Amino acid sequence: MRKFLRGPGFYLILLIAIIFLVTVLDLNAGAKKISYPELISEIEKGNIAKLRTVENAAIGVRKGSKYENIFPDKYDFEVYLPSKEAFIEDVKAAEARRLGKSPDQVTPADFGFEWDPQPPAEPPWWLNLLPFAVLILLFVAFWFVFMQQAQGGGNRVMSFGKSRAKLHTDTKHRVTFSDVAGAEEEKYELREIVDFLKNPKKYLELGARIPKGILLVGPPGTGKTLLAKAVAGEAGVPFFSISGSDFVEMFVGVGAARVRDLFEQAKKNSPCIIFIDEIDAVGRHRGAGLGGGHDEREQTLNQLLVEMDGFSVNEGIIVIAATNRPDILDPALLRPGRFDRRITVGIPDIKGREEILKVHSRGKPLAPEVDLKVLAKRTAGFTGADLENVMNEAAILAARKGLKQIGMAELEEAITRVIAGPEKKSRVLTEKDKRLVAYHEAGHAVVAKLLPHADPVHQISIIPRGMAGGYTLTLPEEDKYFVSKSELMDEITQLLGGRAAEALVLNDISTGASNDIQRATQIARKMVTEYGMSENMGPVTFGGKYEEIFLGRDWGTYRNYSEKVAALIDKEIKNIVQEAYERAETLLKENINKLHKVAEALLEREKLDVEEFEEVFASA
Repeated sequence: MRKFLRGPGFYLILLIAIIFLVTVLDLNAGAKKISYPELISEIEKGNIAKLRTVENAAIGVRKGSKYENIFPDKYDFEVYLPSKEAFIEDVKAAEARRLGKSPDQVTPADFGFEWDPQPPAEPPWWLNLLPFAVLILLFVAFWFVFMQQAQGGGNRVMSFGKSRAKLHTDTKHRVTFSDVAGAEEEKYELREIVDFLKNPKKYLELGARIPKGILLVGPPGTGKTLLAKAVAGEAGVPFFSISGSDFVEMFVGVGAARVRDLFEQAKKNSPCIIFIDEIDAVGRHRGAGLGGGHDEREQTLNQLLVEMDGFSVNEGIIVIAATNRPDILDPALLRPGRFDRRITVGIPDIKGREEILKVHSRGKPLAPEVDLKVLAKRTAGFTGADLENVMNEAAILAARKGLKQIGMAELEEAITRVIAGPEKKSRVLTEKDKRLVAYHEAGHAVVAKLLPHADPVHQISIIPRGMAGGYTLTLPEEDKYFVSKSELMDEITQLLGGRAAEALVLNDISTGASNDIQRATQIARKMVTEYGMSENMGPVTFGGKYEEIFLGRDWGTYRNYSEKVAALIDKEIKNIVQEAYERAETLLKENINKLHKVAEALLEREKLDVEEFEEVFASA
């Protein structure tokens, strides 16, 4: 709003409003408009005190009016006249009737009111030019606003070659390493950057050169941007932040100009940090497109390479970049002298998740029963952004219930919402569909319980949530960094437990298992083609990724094997899935009573937590 009030659009609207008030609004809006016959009747009755006529209009005041002494600045009424001659004749006739004379004997001197016939006023010369001046002014204002919008939403004309980086120098709300949890190794690697920015002399005396560029690599939501801000906050230096897409523009050469301007600003604020988020938007492998190599993005990348390690000296400027796709970056960008150091920011372990939950629970009233260690154990595979979302969702749920504290129930529900989405209790299922979903989810749960390498069952529900009609939530007891063949086979078997339960109990199958079958097939295909876990195919990888730049690096994989081998791969994948399905079916047949018990409990309660499931399973 403030930006609009300072812009030309506000003054344009204000000018139009003033012109409207001057030309349209009537300062005597309180005056009553009367008809011409009514005016003649009032004259005949002798009620009119003063009257002024200009061409075919008249204003006047009645006798005893409060405006009688200030007329014509204020008046009681206004009326339109047919013509001046007709008005005089009608007034003479009215006065003749009032005085008892003939109309021929009545003159304007006999009128019973003061009459001031005004000649038409000549408008000033500038008034005739006013409409043309207003039109020209409006056209100039419109052109100015249009040019500003065309050059990037409010920037001044021809300023699109300037850098769009945001400079952060706020010392009150700066981020430090204490605000970053679950990344101890990453912080340790970055502390020497902070030390160099604070005490560069110690390193220069030993002939050490600090890394010019640091590349933060990791999945989305792991805290790469937060780490870069923490480095700047710890060092107390200016921090420039920009996204890789902000360099790219439709005009050739603009991106390179923005890179030059960014480093010029950084030199003026040296020592400082430049943070480029999503650098893969501008640092993609050169020549990887189908339309030739001389494009705007390549020019921008070339300029960035020159600025980072060219003829110019950028002492005290450290570039930190973040990406989750390091494989597509140009090799020249990753070589020593540009991005010297690569730091992998991974998904936090159980200890890191607990520390992250402590950070995001600051300022939130937690109930005494809340145990962050238990929550950290139940959120394996969650990133820092996921954990922040869990705490926020729990706070929203507590506020929705009118609670003063966030309890364990709200946090458990928040975890499930992040994984599977919100419950859809309004969706009405028929008894047939409910029974189908109950046995499907019971099949997943029973098979997972019976398998030695499957993750433990955490919660089962037949209430629709997200896109699923029901769900069986299994959580690992500890963090896994490697997965064995036995664990993968148990996972496929557990995924097919729902389909096996449908066929076994209902003597029919449904579309509800489509996602389970898709996931099971994907795991089996990776076991055969990537992990070398097929006994018949051997420890061989099938398929490869494109490296030929003229084909494009993002076109996926290609086949480096024959049609005969492809047929064997398909057969092996089918055998793995079929073996797992038969295993799930056998387990359910041997434990059919447990399957019925769990399904009946789901139909009765709609949701079972881990304790309730264990109790039902043990009682069968």
